[in-house]
Amino acid sequence: MFTGIKKALRNLVVLAVLSVLFIAFFKFREFLLFRQIIHNLKAESRIAEVLVTESSLDEYTRKYTTTIKFLEYGVNGKPLKPRFFTFKGNQIQFQTLVVRFGDKYVEEGHRMKGKSATLFLKAFVLDGKNTQEFAIAQANEVPDGYRVGNPPSGFEKEIWRRFWKYALDPKARERVGVKNAQIEAPGSVFVPGTIYTLIIEHRGGIRIDTRPIPEILKNEKG
Repeated sequence: MFTGIKKALRNLVVLAVLSVLFIAFFKFREFLLFRQIIHNLKAESRIAEVLVTESSLDEYTRKYTTTIKFLEYGVNGKPLKPRFFTFKGNQIQFQTLVVRFGDKYVEEGHRMKGKSATLFLKAFVLDGKNTQEFAIAQANEVPDGYRVGNPPSGFEKEIWRRFWKYALDPKARERVGVKNAQIEAPGSVFVPGTIYTLIIEHRGGIRIDTRPIPEILKNEKG
């Protein structure tokens, strides 16, 4: 009789331990999933870097002539062919199309919708009738470096071709999981000795971070 009771108690203990381990396993999975969601929502990617290669000041007009090197990074993180633009002025902006997707896609790290999509249209300096601008890409195309698939998928083509539809039509946005679509024009004063990094926040828009050029990369004089 006592042997039977001991056996039953032992089985209950084993069952309890297994239940605890089972619950702990799923709680741990939930924790990992939650941590991944937070990571995805906070994630960001470098999309371009800018460096001033030449800068001169006109003593008469007190205006700068500024040449920048604009280096984009593709979806795979590799640099694209650099572009050089020269402006009369140093307050430079970048007109950019930005498409934000629903948080659920960012949370799960969706292959196509896991981070905001961007397309640089032009670099420009506002100066009234003397405004200057340089084209970077066309609004209705998918440049090589932006392609997730090769050739680009129908969705990739559609997102830029129907950009203004998504910007203005809530139902169109809802059908494809777009939160919003808009133009952003981040800019800064561009001076020598600084590296400007344009970053896309996966659930948000574009910001510009700056840092000094490392001393080893500066030109030696004398």
